[in-house]
Amino acid sequence: MPLRSIYIVLLAATFACCWAQKAEMSKYGRYIGDLARDVSGQVYAVSDDVLFIKGFVYGGTGPDAYFWAGNSSRPNPVGIVIPYPADYLEKEAPVLGRYDNKDILLKLPLGVKVRDLRWLSVWCRRFAVDFGSVQFPVDLDPPKPRVLSEFKRLGHGLRSGSVTILDAKTFYIPNLHYDGAAPDAYFWVGTGTVPNAQGIKVPNELGDTNVLRGYQGEDIEIQLPGDLTVHDIDWLSLWCIAFRENFGHVMIPKDLDVPPALGQNQLTTTKIPSETGGSGATIGEGHEFDSCIQLLNGRMQVQWEAILEGIIIRLSARMDENEYMSFGISGAEGRTKMIGADVAVAYFNSEDNKFYAEDYILNAKSQCDGNNGVCPDSRIGGRNDVSMLYGQRINGVTTVAYQRSLDAQQDKFDQVIPPVGRVNVIAAIGPLNSRKEANYHSSDRTGPQDDHRIDFTSRGVNQCPVLLAPDDKTKQHGSGGSSSSGTSTENAIQPWKPNVISGKTELRARIGPTGGKKGYTAITGQPSWGIAWYINDLLIPEIYVEKGETYTFLVEGGNDPTNSARYHPLYITDNLEGGFGQKTDAQQREQRIFAGVQFDSSGFPFPTAARSLCEWKHKTVDKWTESETFEDYKQTLILECESDREQPANLTWTVPLNAPNTLYYQCYTHNSLGWKINVVDRGFQPPKARGGASSLVELQISSLAVLVLPLSVLFL
Repeated sequence: MPLRSIYIVLLAATFACCWAQKAEMSKYGRYIGDLARDVSGQVYAVSDDVLFIKGFVYGGTGPDAYFWAGNSSRPNPVGIVIPYPADYLEKEAPVLGRYDNKDILLKLPLGVKVRDLRWLSVWCRRFAVDFGSVQFPVDLDPPKPRVLSEFKRLGHGLRSGSVTILDAKTFYIPNLHYDGAAPDAYFWVGTGTVPNAQGIKVPNELGDTNVLRGYQGEDIEIQLPGDLTVHDIDWLSLWCIAFRENFGHVMIPKDLDVPPALGQNQLTTTKIPSETGGSGATIGEGHEFDSCIQLLNGRMQVQWEAILEGIIIRLSARMDENEYMSFGISGAEGRTKMIGADVAVAYFNSEDNKFYAEDYILNAKSQCDGNNGVCPDSRIGGRNDVSMLYGQRINGVTTVAYQRSLDAQQDKFDQVIPPVGRVNVIAAIGPLNSRKEANYHSSDRTGPQDDHRIDFTSRGVNQCPVLLAPDDKTKQHGSGGSSSSGTSTENAIQPWKPNVISGKTELRARIGPTGGKKGYTAITGQPSWGIAWYINDLLIPEIYVEKGETYTFLVEGGNDPTNSARYHPLYITDNLEGGFGQKTDAQQREQRIFAGVQFDSSGFPFPTAARSLCEWKHKTVDKWTESETFEDYKQTLILECESDREQPANLTWTVPLNAPNTLYYQCYTHNSLGWKINVVDRGFQPPKARGGASSLVELQISSLAVLVLPLSVLFL
């Protein structure tokens, strides 16, 4: 073979060998060198904070030997200890023992960077002996995390801060928001120019692949499964598998020089307690509590007992099957306050015949919209720290026992129960909505004037002369038990006559209170959460519209998407419940939209009838109980509009000739604010109400079959 050919072959072989060696090194980071003398192992810079030693060998003979690093020209007594293992429990870092071909991950002390070091040694401090060391290259440039863009905002309220690739398998996602409403959504990765169905699930921050919950501004880390790395993928998405919908994504660049994934970024996982299972409580169904107080004028009783794991609380209340009872820690020290309160909401679900206790945070005076309001912790990024124990329902009294930890689990969601001393508590009874969640309420709750305090570690505090639900093992049921037959002890309340609007083509829409048990729920048979639409200043009137006629809604429901309590765009639909903006894609497809919602070029909906807020408010307190008619009730209200009030949003709608007979005006962001639109032919005369027409509106009142249901609502 000619000499030139031999040279080329040798050069190619040398190149291949070096390339293979470099590729091997890339698994562990930037190669630094080999430890010399009495120790051995290949040293790599994983990142600016982490070193890795492949195949570390040391006899363990030094009585005071440690990994030792410094920035002088060679190892000497002036240096710092790099503890190994890093998770030691003693006060001082452990002395190095014997190691035989051990892979070592060294995490540098806080503030120490690889780029500032000049050597690493196995050093005996007592005798100032260097058992072996390696010199760092002057131009050493360790791999670094890569900061990407934020998630593209395509649906379900998804947004975040800038996503960071911490290492080849780990993503850091700050300030993550997602409404949790999609039925089959996951973190999802794959290849291609855009996210697609040919992807792979990525476990959530807890390390499982359950359908994603909602997130409310949380900072999380997720890791790619199996052998998958960021070098194998083109994008990270939040993806709904069932509907093949991409709610948002970030693209992964190809020029990545990020740290390898050697376990330096371990996820700290926390198991979410079971919603219906116990958590080791030793108190059973037949346990007799020796402490009890009465709340809500004797309608609710609270019993408690401190145990090693926390507090066992037993709630009993006279309530209907479609209601909940709530109890917890006030949002302010020394007084009763709803905002910031941490409560447990307990109820019996007649649909699955089970009892439930849920951990709630009350961060706004509104229905939960997936971000704010009266929300289960688990729906807005927290977890359920209440453990259900057992429940029963006998003779109209629902009883639920649950366990709650003494310590706050999450600063954003939980109040601390002090180990010693009294704490202010609040309570309420109210209706469940269609999601089996607590609705906002009016009167059956502790008010600002109440001052109820409990020392949960106290014993023998008994303010309950007669128990609403005496302990009786033969009648109690566990979380899966059936409900005993019971009847409500409340007297039926006569609802107000429904309001009707007919013959009007200009309709002004504002927000106002629901009118307690005589208003919204009594008229509609639907649960309410404390506010409703006022059309031409009437509480949820039935509106008669004629086919082919054009109507204008002047909407003043608020226009602050960051504050759901002040954001109520109006739209027209065929759906009794409304709340189009908080529905899943599948649920949205079940609604027909007639006005007030448009779709962008990507097919995502947005409301069009949102402007400044005008709201009817109570002059003092809610006086629905004292008001015989809606006209009387309105005299107790006052209209308040924003100081920088804009012109109302103008929603113009021509009634289609083929429109259904019944439609609804609703709120885009919340359920159950509006009521019926009756579509009629031209010249139709609405029926007159029994007893004559309302003098307030000078309109005829429809005779309606009214379903009388009790209504109460949660903490004002």
